[in-house]
Amino acid sequence: MQSIEIVPFRELCTDCGVSRTSQPKRCATACQFIQPNYPQFERSTHGRERHLQESDEVFFGTYLQMFRAKLKKPLVGAQWTGIITRLCEVLLEQGVVEAIITMSSDPQDRWKPHPVIITKADDMASCRGMKMGYAPIIQYLEQAKELGYKKVAMVGIPCQVYAARALEQELGFEKLLIIGSPCSDNTTTENFHQFLGLLSDKPEDITYLEFRADYHVELRFVDGRVQKIPFLKLPLSNLPADFFPTTCKTCVDYVNSLSDITVGYMAGTGEQWLIVRNARGQDMTDLLAAELALEPLSSAGNRLGPVKGFMKNVELAAGGLPLQRMPQFMRSIFAWVMPRFGPRGIEFAKARVEMKAIESIIHLRNTMPHKVKNMVPDNVWRLVEKYGLKQQSDEMKSSKEIT
Repeated sequence: MQSIEIVPFRELCTDCGVSRTSQPKRCATACQFIQPNYPQFERSTHGRERHLQESDEVFFGTYLQMFRAKLKKPLVGAQWTGIITRLCEVLLEQGVVEAIITMSSDPQDRWKPHPVIITKADDMASCRGMKMGYAPIIQYLEQAKELGYKKVAMVGIPCQVYAARALEQELGFEKLLIIGSPCSDNTTTENFHQFLGLLSDKPEDITYLEFRADYHVELRFVDGRVQKIPFLKLPLSNLPADFFPTTCKTCVDYVNSLSDITVGYMAGTGEQWLIVRNARGQDMTDLLAAELALEPLSSAGNRLGPVKGFMKNVELAAGGLPLQRMPQFMRSIFAWVMPRFGPRGIEFAKARVEMKAIESIIHLRNTMPHKVKNMVPDNVWRLVEKYGLKQQSDEMKSSKEIT
């Protein structure tokens, strides 16, 4: 397959890979940031649209079940316990799929994502762990089709998954399973190295980073040390305003609602959060059932105060990172309080989803107001209305524009 190295300009782009395929103009209908149609793809993927009233689906998308989950025998080197890695191994071992399109690490940089097509279960070990940066995985999905694979699985973040669903019928796989992970913010690999440099005087020794549901970031080092830093003590105010791109600050699908199964952590209360979205997701969960420890999700605390505070900071930032700096002594107090009394479990996940919804609308209004009408779906407006964000008349679609 001929690779397209010079990517056509897009006003908002995460380089999901559509613009690098044989038909880059498909971005017009396959991009999450142009004119997305979530209800259409919810119907084609899950058989129905999400419930918007009296249901947690307004937050988390269509689902059958949600669990707090972990592997009974965690995989060495995995980001959490390794649910996604092990699921992909089993899909290959049992012949459910012929290939997995996922991310490995660049040979020169453990943090830089590199799309790969995996056909042997043993090779999934090279894909463990978090990466940070952009990677054109949809280009590799097209390549898998050209190589003759008929049954494939893909692991992706929301902007990649939306594009995969938009192209699914055209690609014509006999089977396409999509394993998703939530994604609230991404940045370039170069920017991420800058962030690591603010966390440690030896950033090259950091082998693991994870934002945890207990309001801490966990770091691991080559010598085996583990360090946990409270969210409120992170040096975010030292980062440039464009550290997180506009795409991530305007994303409306943190929970990866078009995947068959979503594996994250926000509602997992210290473990992983498993969202089984449809029958294909249930089949994948059943394949791994003997190796999974599943529990009901819990919920505690109240999200309203933290979400309102977040909204105030985003408004003051006017499109950049929050401008207000909390005094150091207050950071220490809140760093102790939040894990004990702040929103936890499902309430924590709802808080994060509402924060992303608020952030998306405010940033779109500040930077690209002409895009609000087409980019913000109904469920997002429902999430923010309790915080006083109302849809304006010029942000509403006419009856002819609604499909």
